[in-house]
Amino acid sequence: MSVTTLTGSVSPSRLTSRSVARRILDRAVASPGFRVGAGIFILLALATVIYPEVSGIDPTKMDVKARLLPPLFVGANWNWIHPLGTDQLGRDMLVRSLVGLRYSFLIGIASVVVMLIIGCALGTVAGYFGGRTDAIIMRLTDAQLSIPMIILAIAVLGVSRPTIPAIILVLGMSNWPVYARVMRSIVMTERQREFVRAAQIGGSTDLRIIVTLLLPLLLPAVLFTSVLDVARMMIFESTLGFLGLGVQPPTPTFGNIIADGRKYLLNAWWIATMPGLFLGLTLTSINLMGAALERARDSIHAGAD
Repeated sequence: MSVTTLTGSVSPSRLTSRSVARRILDRAVASPGFRVGAGIFILLALATVIYPEVSGIDPTKMDVKARLLPPLFVGANWNWIHPLGTDQLGRDMLVRSLVGLRYSFLIGIASVVVMLIIGCALGTVAGYFGGRTDAIIMRLTDAQLSIPMIILAIAVLGVSRPTIPAIILVLGMSNWPVYARVMRSIVMTERQREFVRAAQIGGSTDLRIIVTLLLPLLLPAVLFTSVLDVARMMIFESTLGFLGLGVQPPTPTFGNIIADGRKYLLNAWWIATMPGLFLGLTLTSINLMGAALERARDSIHAGAD
C-alpha cells in the first residue's frame, strides 16, 4: 500500500504527520543555509520585541531639533542616541524600522494562516467529495483568481480606514486559491487509496477520514512550503503601505516609512534605505529557511520512493 504526496509515493506507515514533519525539520536544520536564515530571523525577531521597549524611544514622537540626523559615522551631525539617524520629523529610524518589522511579521504570518485555513479546507472538501461540491468550490477559486490582489485591496481597504485585521483578511483572501488547488489535486488521488477505502468500509465518517487520515499525511509538506509565502505577504504588506492602503500613520510600517522617505532620497537617503535593509534581511532569512525546508522535503520523499 502506498500514498502519493506532493513529491512521490511512500509507505503510509512512514507518512505520519509527526514523523514526516520531524524528519523534514531535522534535515533542514542540518543545512548551513537554514541555520544562517534562522539566526538572522531570530535576531531580528528579538530586536523587534526588545529594543523598542528597552530604548524607551517613542516611534511616533517628533523632535524637530533632531530632524534629519544621519546614521552613525555618516556626515558631521550623527548622534549615538539615534544610531540609524532620524527622519524629517526627528523620529528615530531604528525604532521605527523595528516597529515596522513587528507589524510586518504579524501581518505576514497571520495572512498565511488565513490562506492556509481557507485554502486547505476548501481544497480538501472539493477533492474528497468531488461532483457538484468540487465544481462549486473550483468556480469560486477561479473567480477569486480573476481578481488581482491590488484591486481587491482597493475595493476593501479604500472604502474605509485600513486596519490590521482588514489587511490580514485581504491578503489571506487574495491568495488562498493556490492552496485550494494543490490540496484538491492531492486529495483526489489519496481518496482512491486502499487505506481510505478500508476506513470507509470500516464505518469511519468522512470527517474522521479527512481529519485523521488525509490531513496528517498532506499538511506537513504544505506547511513547510508556506514559509516562503510569509516573505511574499510581507512584500505585499509593504506595497499596500507604500500605496497608502496599509496601516495608517502615525503607526510606522515599512510601506509608509519608505513612501515618506522617497521625498528625501537626495539629502536623507537613510529614511527610505533603513527599512528597506531590514525588509531585505528578513526576506533573505525566510527564503533561506524556506528553501532548506523544501530541499529537505523533496529529498526525504524522493528517498522514500
